[in-house]
Amino acid sequence: WERFAWLKSRVVAPFDSVTSGATQALRKIVMPFVFRRYLDYSVFDSLRVLHRQIREHAAKRSAGHPERANDVKLSRGGIREIEFTVQLLQVVRAGHFPELRTRPTLSALPRLVRANLMSEQTAQALAQAYVFLRQIEHRIQYLDDQQTHVLPTQDHDLSWIAQTMGFASSQALLSQLDAHRELVAQEFDKLLGGPEPECKNCQNGKPHNGNQTIDDLLPQLGDAFRQRLEAWCRHPRVLALRDEARERLQRLLGRTAQWVREDRVTEESAVRLVDWMEPLLRRESYLALLLERPQVHERLLRLLGAARWPARYLLRHPGVIDELASPVMMEERFNAQEFEAELDHRRTSLVGTGEDDEETLLNLLRRAHHAEVFRTLARDVEGKLTVEQVADDLSALADAVLRITTRWCWSHLKKAHREQPRFGIIAYGKLGGKELGYGSDLDIVFVFDDDDERAPEVYAALVRKLINWLTVKTGEGDLYEIDTALRPNGNAGLLITSFAAYANYQQQRGSNTAWTWEHQAMTRARCVLGDVSMRERFDAVRQAVITAPRDESSLRAEIAAMRERMASAHPVKSDKFDIKYSAGGMIDAEFVMQFLVLSQSAAHPELMANAGNIALLERAESLGLLPAGVGHAAASAYRAMRQVQHKARLNEESIQLATQDMQTQRDAILTLWNQVFTPSNS
Repeated sequence: WERFAWLKSRVVAPFDSVTSGATQALRKIVMPFVFRRYLDYSVFDSLRVLHRQIREHAAKRSAGHPERANDVKLSRGGIREIEFTVQLLQVVRAGHFPELRTRPTLSALPRLVRANLMSEQTAQALAQAYVFLRQIEHRIQYLDDQQTHVLPTQDHDLSWIAQTMGFASSQALLSQLDAHRELVAQEFDKLLGGPEPECKNCQNGKPHNGNQTIDDLLPQLGDAFRQRLEAWCRHPRVLALRDEARERLQRLLGRTAQWVREDRVTEESAVRLVDWMEPLLRRESYLALLLERPQVHERLLRLLGAARWPARYLLRHPGVIDELASPVMMEERFNAQEFEAELDHRRTSLVGTGEDDEETLLNLLRRAHHAEVFRTLARDVEGKLTVEQVADDLSALADAVLRITTRWCWSHLKKAHREQPRFGIIAYGKLGGKELGYGSDLDIVFVFDDDDERAPEVYAALVRKLINWLTVKTGEGDLYEIDTALRPNGNAGLLITSFAAYANYQQQRGSNTAWTWEHQAMTRARCVLGDVSMRERFDAVRQAVITAPRDESSLRAEIAAMRERMASAHPVKSDKFDIKYSAGGMIDAEFVMQFLVLSQSAAHPELMANAGNIALLERAESLGLLPAGVGHAAASAYRAMRQVQHKARLNEESIQLATQDMQTQRDAILTLWNQVFTPSNS
């Protein structure tokens, strides 16, 4: 209750301490006390106890005085339940979401809607009820000229209140009052998981623990689940739990066991849940979250049962499981514009409270990124997205993170010499081709287009800060690993170059020019950050590079030699087929397409688009560059291999299969390779 009280607090005197900022020291103590760094679902139980005490107190006050039962503040569906509903969501979530931090109830309601914590219809209904109840409260206090919230019993007093509020009669007023209070009570009970049950066999207001212990559960479990839980009977972390936390754990395990018996979840998912929970047992808020949100508990079990990698991700970022509470999450897709707008809004909230230091912003970025990756992961394992859609969403997320991180870094850069940087980021590899996977690093190159004499130094400082913001590990983890090896002259080159120098290097101007493998990489490059002019100039450079005149025989020999070197660097046993590196694997299809783009784009502009290997293989066949059926078969084979590779990574399995596996797909890509690179066919 103290946290709820401090949520509404503000310093009012002496006035000098308010205007001078001296109250910030107090704020630094109050804010982390009220708003925890984690999603604090343990507050639900605390509020249940507090609310029960309030209702019991109200019942005692009205005993023998029935007129006191109609309290517009403390009775069921009263003002206090609206305030509790709002404050509960604020206290649970505002540690992570600073935009929820506001004192007035009517100001908080639309913020809860924006954060997807409450529907707009519910928020409007609660706001209308709150205004109505407060208006009645004011009139009650005006009548008696005292601090009271109990409706008067005299007919003429009720009639006066009804008249001043625009009602024709007191009956109409009471009917509207009942409707508002019933709605408020239903929303409050829904938030707390239903009305507080009658407490029988209580001692000091606390019920006896009627839940089964872990020992009691064991005989009811399957072999794998039982063997995994047996170790918990004597596990130090379990024994060290507070009684309240141990009770939560036992209730959670009991519910899991029941769902396994009902075939709602698999036994394997239950075992993985125990594996995931064990390192987190001291962080009791996660036990409270799962217990308070059965739908999150069930979705988490299904997610853990579907693949192994989600459990590892959730162990690093356990707070993201709260995303499973959203009823519409599975039907949505990543929206970059909304993602950036929401982060900018949160940052604005932090600026208003003086909390926009670099460490806070780093953690804000990480939490938002991890939550979005998890949403995509959940949709993925539930079968809501194809492999291509997963890659599209993860790539769009990386683009958005690069844009917003660059903006924030520039605003924190002491050497910034203009309002907006003239700066660009070129993406290569998986990010460039929009084929990013979970945990992929970012192959990027930094350029600037600024004639100011300070530009090289300023943008070098920006890039160092940007790489630090993306890669440094905080308490919330990191964002991405960055690979800048594709910049001009590779690791020996400058971390950032002018766009003019980059263009000259790529277009073979001067003595310092790009190699063939760098031009291969250019086939999948795109400008992910920069103004319209820079994007257009990059597209022109890319077009000039991939359509430049080349000797086909020399190009074919260079790419084939590079493929041989790659095969030597990634040897595969004779009884295995590596989906990526073996002959007939994904690399063969990618190298064929890079050769066709570099050798044929001048004559066939349809190949210039950065459309992905599958689409380009189909185009190459339709243009007559491949025999009928060869391109389509290779495209289908490549898609199938991507799917197998994706599934293997989710399950943390090897992508090296038995030789006979995927033979049809392997033959299709071998046919493609031979058609393009075998001299007799060429």
